[in-house]
Amino acid sequence: MVTDIEPILKNPTGAEIQAALLQEFERGLDPLKPEHSKIPCHVLGYGEISTVFEIQAEGLQDLAFKRMCAFRTEAELQGYLATFIEYNRRLESDIGLHLPPHGYASFVCDYGYPVFYIIQKKLTPASISSKALHHLLPQESAALFQAVLGELNKVWEYNHSHPTAQVGIDGQLSNWAIEGFDPYHPGLPEGVTLLYIDTSTPLCTQDGVEQMDPELFLRSAPPYLVWILRLLFVQDVMARYYDPRKVIIDIIANFYKEGKPELIPDMVACANDFITHQGSDLELQPIAEKEVKNYYREDEIIWSLYLSMRQFDRFVRKKVLQRDYPYILPGKIKR
Repeated sequence: MVTDIEPILKNPTGAEIQAALLQEFERGLDPLKPEHSKIPCHVLGYGEISTVFEIQAEGLQDLAFKRMCAFRTEAELQGYLATFIEYNRRLESDIGLHLPPHGYASFVCDYGYPVFYIIQKKLTPASISSKALHHLLPQESAALFQAVLGELNKVWEYNHSHPTAQVGIDGQLSNWAIEGFDPYHPGLPEGVTLLYIDTSTPLCTQDGVEQMDPELFLRSAPPYLVWILRLLFVQDVMARYYDPRKVIIDIIANFYKEGKPELIPDMVACANDFITHQGSDLELQPIAEKEVKNYYREDEIIWSLYLSMRQFDRFVRKKVLQRDYPYILPGKIKR
């Protein structure tokens, strides 16, 4: 199944060719060393259960492909797809966020489980806010942060007026692209338009019930960790994306990860100004620099340990048990 991506895909014939190419790519994919796959590719980014590729094949240029292989049955895939489509609809139509042109494709891989690809128009890497940050002056970085808060406030205003249909969002800098950003002539365009690029975790509730199956996001975890992750995942990790204050703290903590700790005092000041004025209806408590630092340290320890355990699990499954390991793990992550 494929949906059109304008202007790249315009007709069912093109969509069918693309699905066939994706199947060929999946068949020759080396999860351990994806850059050495049969069809050349370049990894653009990693997620907990997904990897974003640029696939270097005729007909796939100018597209980014997010691969998801956590599904065990077609029913699981269809449940996720329904939530994914509804999440995108709410973000664009109900809330008014800007998303890049996008679509999706799915098929059963050679191992017998469904694989799902989210397809987006590929953006200039430097336009991703976490990358653009390194080309901006301090005052422009503050303006970028304020623009991100403005977009997020659309989500929070929607949630305030729709108590039975909430939307969660991961607002970190790497999930936003600056439309029209030119790294050779850096600067923040006046009246900047931000594109939200990470819709693969479709967090939305209906009548208080989470619509996305959290079990999908536990599949990539080592078996001995699943029970504790299941206990904490919905209550902590998923819930934080519905909490405006935690989302804001998470964004500010990104400045540590991007090697820009000197900007954090200004970002905290921007956040508290937002809380006092534009976000006054949210009734949030002011944010302190110390809690941002503590949040980052805790997050760094948790995710570094989690990645190490996943790498050990991959070693055991592939080298000891001689079993398939479909997930692609990043190397050492700078934090």
